[in-house]
Amino acid sequence: MSLPPAGAAPSNRPEPTRLRLRQLLRSALLRFLRAEAASGIVLITSTVLALGLANSSLSRRVTEFWAQPLMLGISPLSLTLPLRDWISDGLMAVFFLVVGMEIKRELLQGELASPRRAALPALAALGGMVVPALVFLGFTYGTPQARGFGIPTATDIAFTVGVMALLGRRIPLGAKVFVTALAIADDLGAVAVIAVFYSSHPPLLALLPVVGLTLILSGLNLLGVRSLLIYLLTGMLLWLAMHAAGVHATLSGIILALTIPMRGLLGDTDLQSSPLHRLEQRLHPLVAFGVLPLFALVNAGVEFPSLRAGAGQVLSLPTMLGVGFGLLLGKPLGIFGAVVLAIRLRLGELPAQTSYRVLFGSAMLAGIGFTMSIFIAALAFREPSLLSSAKLGILAGSLGAALLGAGFLGLMSSRTAATADPQERP
Repeated sequence: MSLPPAGAAPSNRPEPTRLRLRQLLRSALLRFLRAEAASGIVLITSTVLALGLANSSLSRRVTEFWAQPLMLGISPLSLTLPLRDWISDGLMAVFFLVVGMEIKRELLQGELASPRRAALPALAALGGMVVPALVFLGFTYGTPQARGFGIPTATDIAFTVGVMALLGRRIPLGAKVFVTALAIADDLGAVAVIAVFYSSHPPLLALLPVVGLTLILSGLNLLGVRSLLIYLLTGMLLWLAMHAAGVHATLSGIILALTIPMRGLLGDTDLQSSPLHRLEQRLHPLVAFGVLPLFALVNAGVEFPSLRAGAGQVLSLPTMLGVGFGLLLGKPLGIFGAVVLAIRLRLGELPAQTSYRVLFGSAMLAGIGFTMSIFIAALAFREPSLLSSAKLGILAGSLGAALLGAGFLGLMSSRTAATADPQERP
């Protein structure tokens, strides 16, 4: 074993342990990418089915089915909500729980763990949120529709990674890692946008149970409690408290995720035994193949026949144009501009085996903003016409981003292969 440089602090971990940790993180990333790719395919299927049902003779029955009330719990500790709300507010809290665990893992052990590594995806995510919001406001400024500025700021990681998976080895692993870190940082930004701009602000007295339960969760973490059952039961109470207070209850998933311990039984390198790792492994398939497709089935349907009479008017609504162009143009311009600026200022460096062209194509794919965009649209607009217009913008912008991004990356990889040294080709 080589000696450390003079003046360097001795390492507390043996080199094999560091190598094992890197291998675990790499294998976890590859499993994550494969799961997200498969989830993207299921999401596409669910979206197509939702659009088909919304434009069929079953449209009214489907709407009535999702609107029927469902009571959960035992009186007087029971809650009755429409089935649609149980999915959008209840099951999506599980989605936000997984998102929160991914954010925590990346901040502590992953691509966002150090300022140097986090700078590029974090700044790219910031640019990818600010510019689409400005594009949207350019179409809607001064109107009530401006409230939807947060809709085109989100990236759907499942769809984006799914398209990357279809391109196979044409996309270097460094670009996939960058986009994954970017999407997770983007999720963090989206959570902040929802909390600040799309949640009501109840009286402080109504927030006391929320604050109390959050402190209990933090105390459990500080005391080293490792029972997932205790955390999950407390998290359910937190969801009920936030719902009663008028704060968007799905954010309880983020709070719960940040308090679940990531330290394993044998120390901070024992990832396999940490409560956070175990829960994330169990919930990720449920969310990827259950919660998100069900959310798409409930919320992605747009009744095109109802728009025939005024199709031209709806398609020209500022809401649709702002969302569509925000995703299609604002996302890649914001992300790529922030990347170039960060590298020029030496705040970051290009990912391994990745060129500016590949990053630009990846930034185009980041314009796929399906799940979180629809979620924010439902928070921003209650009027059916505005919500339908926003959903059309999401579908059009996301589809355009997927086609243009995949086409651009495919073209770049073909040109690279054509100009490469024949001896270097596989």
